Amino acid sequence: MRLLGPRRTAQLVSLLLVPATLTVAPALAPAALLGAPEGSTTGSTTGSMVGSMVGSVLPGAATAAAPVSVATARTVQDGSTATVRGYVVGQPTATSTVVTSGFPDDYALALADAPGETATSRMVYVQVPSAFRASWGLRSNPALMGRRIDVTGTLGAYFSAPGVRNATAFALADGGGGATPPPSGGTDDYDSTYYAGAVGKTGSALETSLHTIVSRGVARLTYDEVWAALRETDQDPADASRVIELYTGESRPETDNGGGVEQWNREHVWAKSHGDFGTATGPGTDLHHLRPADVTVNSARGNLDFDEGGSQNAEAPGNYADGDSWEPRDADKGDVARMIFFMSVRYEGGDGFPDLEVNDRVANGTAPLHGKLSTLLRWNAEDPPSAFEMRRNDVIYERFQFNRNPFIDHPEWADAIW
Repeated sequence: MRLLGPRRTAQLVSLLLVPATLTVAPALAPAALLGAPEGSTTGSTTGSMVGSMVGSVLPGAATAAAPVSVATARTVQDGSTATVRGYVVGQPTATSTVVTSGFPDDYALALADAPGETATSRMVYVQVPSAFRASWGLRSNPALMGRRIDVTGTLGAYFSAPGVRNATAFALADGGGGATPPPSGGTDDYDSTYYAGAVGKTGSALETSLHTIVSRGVARLTYDEVWAALRETDQDPADASRVIELYTGESRPETDNGGGVEQWNREHVWAKSHGDFGTATGPGTDLHHLRPADVTVNSARGNLDFDEGGSQNAEAPGNYADGDSWEPRDADKGDVARMIFFMSVRYEGGDGFPDLEVNDRVANGTAPLHGKLSTLLRWNAEDPPSAFEMRRNDVIYERFQFNRNPFIDHPEWADAIW
């Protein structure tokens, strides 16, 4: 079915709409609005009749058969059901307020017909029911910003503005299996040489190929040699005599290492107790997951898996911990994810070491497992490789171990495998 053009639609609506008093929903918090019964209406009887009449000419405006635009959805706020197609442009927090970062929760989306729209008068506000928040809420999925999606629900006021309530379905309008786009960043400089055997593969075939590549011709360091190596791999770009710490982002003198308070030590991002490999040459000394970290902060992280939530660390603001997980600051989330992915691919049970595997759990204890996979994949997309991270990969490859972390060069390979 071909939808009518904007001018014809406006003419049709102007002919059909007659004076009517609409019952507008009050400006309730999203959690309160979730109590509205499925299929509830906010329009008058006349408004419902208009919806039916418009639906007879534009089936997509009254049913989920075909998507309607945001402009059309704003006009037909009569309690009928429709699938609305639009770009995610932010999160509504009040009738005339839409935030585009620092999303407070997963309760709502704002859609518009243009991805860069800033005028709330050209948006619809979408209520995100609890069943959809983990996958479609902006706090959990900030990479949804700018994506074009389809939402099926009831056309009715939300935050006292034109909206879509009691949504029953969400989908990416351009297809695909996830809510986040492939992460950007990385390099293809090594595709015809180092990664030649992996390019074009997906799933287990890609994982097997990458394992073979990153395990070939590798130089192994002792745990003592790691100190000197980290002074080069994590060198402060502004001062070659200092290193940048993971988790805090602070610059410390490169020689101020050890076990004392306010010193830095060697953080095993894949906790060495997850598989009990300790500091033995191999996974215990692999530079691709060893980073300088503040002694106290390193101790606070311990052997926790990675996930979101908990209480903020007093010494490292932006990092959070609870009983079974650690959430690093935003600037380190992608780095952490790609280090965990590397370890899972690099160590497959050969060389006398355990088979390390990333899984979608926390509280993995001493098992050779590390999580949480779904969170790590999202962090990989939200925080693509930085210049610091890419330089680090080059230094490890050229001066120390002679292997690369493929997920820094090709962050999209994580989604292709897992």
